[in-house]
Amino acid sequence: MTTQENIQLIDSLYRAFANGEIPVVLASMHPQIIWKEAESNSLADGNPYIGPDAVLEGVFARLGANHDSFGLQDIKILGMDNNMVLATLRYDAKVKATGKTYNAQAAHLWTLNKEGKITAFQQYVDTKKLADAEQ
Repeated sequence: MTTQENIQLIDSLYRAFANGEIPVVLASMHPQIIWKEAESNSLADGNPYIGPDAVLEGVFARLGANHDSFGLQDIKILGMDNNMVLATLRYDAKVKATGKTYNAQAAHLWTLNKEGKITAFQQYVDTKKLADAEQ
């Protein structure tokens, strides 16, 4: 796939996530995707998550269970060489257990194969903001 096609795919993935279309997001993943949450993130306890089902159960379901709201803002998507895409964004969320909110800077590094399936994901985020909101 071209760099522009990769950018469009990741852009459509963020739109699907924002609309709650999690099956669409999962369908974009390779069956053996390697998903890594940022070190020191509470969701990193399952790193690496292998396969869409592991991502669904270990990341997406826990985000939903632990947050009253979780949104993505200010998404900027940049194409890179070697079928990679970098997205910079912010998480805007409210933690259920504490009632605290956070607006945290994040980056996502996506790797796709030639068929347009996501084979790897690496999250980078301000884990201190996340941890402070959870306590």
